[in-house]
Amino acid sequence: MFLQEPSLYTVKAILILDNDGDRLFAKYYDDTYPSVKEQKAFEKNIFNKTHRTDSEIALLEGLTVVYKSSIDLYFYVIGSSYENELMLMAVLNCLFDSLSQMLRKNVEKRALLENMEGLFLAVDEIVDGGVILESDPQQVVHRVALRGSHPSSPYVQQRGGLLPSAQVGMEWQGLCIFASQQLLSFLLPCPLPLEEEQLIGGGQICRGTVT
Repeated sequence: MFLQEPSLYTVKAILILDNDGDRLFAKYYDDTYPSVKEQKAFEKNIFNKTHRTDSEIALLEGLTVVYKSSIDLYFYVIGSSYENELMLMAVLNCLFDSLSQMLRKNVEKRALLENMEGLFLAVDEIVDGGVILESDPQQVVHRVALRGSHPSSPYVQQRGGLLPSAQVGMEWQGLCIFASQQLLSFLLPCPLPLEEEQLIGGGQICRGTVT
């Protein structure tokens, strides 16, 4: 009996489809489906086979598929036919729970489309090149918040949601101006407390401190 060698490259693809089976997010980590046309056909097939079932695991086109739904969204994590379903399910649950925290438990299509930046960051924190990096949603949300708070990022995580980059830029600019003022006040000599101008011979002005 042939045994497949263990591989770190566990995940072949991560998909999020809407309730019509249309793609909202897709990331493929190998060339199993090299063209967009092949990918879309696979996504339609996987949706048709899973969206009316209560199961969480399916074997389709020689691949292991784990999935779950939320309102009008369908989440899929795909691995090879010999892949451990528990590993794939850990990735699926981590992604779903991370998004649930980031979207304040409002995991539905509209909220997701308004926060796609956070989704991309979360997926990159969980899987890189098919290798599982993280399965703890708390860690994922924390790292997404750190990456999102960088001035070059379009969004920053705040209590009320995700702020646009323009507001972040203004806050960052204000912080830089404040820091510059503090630095200048430290480097420049302190002014005299009170000065009195005294006119002396030849029209010259002599400045002295009043005591």
